Amino acid sequence: MLRSQHTRIVNPEADPLLLGTGWTPDDLSKPHVLLESAYGDSHPGSRHLNQLVEESRIGVYKSGGKPAVYTVTDICDGVACGHDGMNYSLVSRDLIAAIVEIHCRSLPYDALITFSSCDKSSPAHLMAIASLDIPAIHFCGGSMMPGPDFITAVKCYETRELVQQGTMSEEEQLFFQASACPSSGACQYMGTAATMQIMAEALGLSLPGNALMPAWSNFIRQYADNAGSQVLNLLKSGITPGKILTRESFENAIMIHAAVSGSTNALLHIPAIADQAGIDISPDDFDCIHRKIPVLCSMQLSGKWPTQLLWFAGGVPGVMRALKDHLHLEALTVTGKTVGENLEELESRGFFAQNALWLKNYKVRPEEVIQPLKTPYKKDGGLAVLKGNLAPGGSVVKHASVVVEMHEHEGPARPFDSEEDAIAAIEKGDINAGDVIVIRYEGPKGSGMPEMFKTTETLHTKEALRSTVSLVTDGRFSGASRGPAIGHVTPEAAVGGPIALVEENDLIRISVANRSLDIVGIRGVAKTTEEIQLILNERSKKLKKFTNSKTGPLGLFTRLASETSRGASILRGRNV
Repeated sequence: MLRSQHTRIVNPEADPLLLGTGWTPDDLSKPHVLLESAYGDSHPGSRHLNQLVEESRIGVYKSGGKPAVYTVTDICDGVACGHDGMNYSLVSRDLIAAIVEIHCRSLPYDALITFSSCDKSSPAHLMAIASLDIPAIHFCGGSMMPGPDFITAVKCYETRELVQQGTMSEEEQLFFQASACPSSGACQYMGTAATMQIMAEALGLSLPGNALMPAWSNFIRQYADNAGSQVLNLLKSGITPGKILTRESFENAIMIHAAVSGSTNALLHIPAIADQAGIDISPDDFDCIHRKIPVLCSMQLSGKWPTQLLWFAGGVPGVMRALKDHLHLEALTVTGKTVGENLEELESRGFFAQNALWLKNYKVRPEEVIQPLKTPYKKDGGLAVLKGNLAPGGSVVKHASVVVEMHEHEGPARPFDSEEDAIAAIEKGDINAGDVIVIRYEGPKGSGMPEMFKTTETLHTKEALRSTVSLVTDGRFSGASRGPAIGHVTPEAAVGGPIALVEENDLIRISVANRSLDIVGIRGVAKTTEEIQLILNERSKKLKKFTNSKTGPLGLFTRLASETSRGASILRGRNV
């Protein structure tokens, strides 16, 4: 018996309330499908989702189901950047996931389609799907049209600097502001939004070819209609996320992550999704796979191409085709078929050849965007997990976005207890080439783990600093962050981690090759490992205990969030 029909039997109020909502008597006996989106006026990635929901609604009806539309919109990290609003970004992921689960269990619904495009809503929806374990599809909202000359909103950090210097007028700057986001969809670079769309498809929870589809296109609407039909096929065949989300599917996703050089935020979201599915995924899994799988795609902001061109080159299926010899091709997906079967079907119906025709508009070949495994864009994967006496539990760097000269760096520490103080020091000229900026108390239990994107972009606008200064933090970074930026330092400062003990001019050594992050000197003088540890022990005795003064949802998050390596989540999954 369907879950919804059991509810009608045990609860006499259900039918009249549904009929009062506009349902017909015939609808009551149909499979009830929840269409849950992040639609809202919050940003371009969510503004168009209602149109895709409407297409899926039609698809559900055509296949004999009854759709119901709910929404919990998300915030935009780009809008929240640089002020206290960013502290609410990561907590929003968990709260969206929780509300979706509450919505779905309230009737309860028989099947679920989630619609989102961006940084926190996409992982939130994937967490909810994993937790609910009913037939479900995640529908990716697609990618934004490239701006003129492939500019993005990030360009406005540079134009603001030029206006302040007097080399660009405000009228000239307005062109970049008006042109950087020319359509709906996720931002055009390989940030967290694009990364998590790719992860949804790579995990097998989205229809093949859905991630990064042009949000302005007719074919994304056709896909949405197909999703409405396909979720009912999943219901009939009894295929639930628990059968799709296996260890192998997560390994597939991490391999794709390496090939596209995805956002470091995936190291928070993938473990959190896996936890809801009862699977243990750690940062070490990312490091191990990234050592084996090279970067195949030169994607903005650290590379050449906007994300829409990646879709024209074949999208996630194109990357999978390039990695075919490494992937678990037997992994099940929401088509009811395996990864290998999906690739064969896409090939036979001309998906890759037809997509490639769009690239002719740009005079680009698919292999220029998704480079062959034998001649990758970069030989090593996109990121590395660093450990040492400064990060005993680990830290992460997207070294594909770091100039090779800074893969090994030793310099004097410049510690700050907030991002705002660090930015002020950079803008005042108090940071010198070779310094290692340390920003602490920005972890999940400190301030909610905001992104340090404004710091990395402020550094990037200073030509003398962009490739000479490293940044180390227990906070996190935007998927668009570039430069020598190391985040997710664990344990964080708020729980007394070694990052809280760093003092001015301590020497910090970073080594991507050795996967290490260590304090190697005190006040500019090199010390042995044993001497460093004794000094840190003494400093620890004098460290003032961190006091959590946050209130409301942010206070809840900072008090209850798990450690960074487990996804920094307040939602406990099946592993607990």
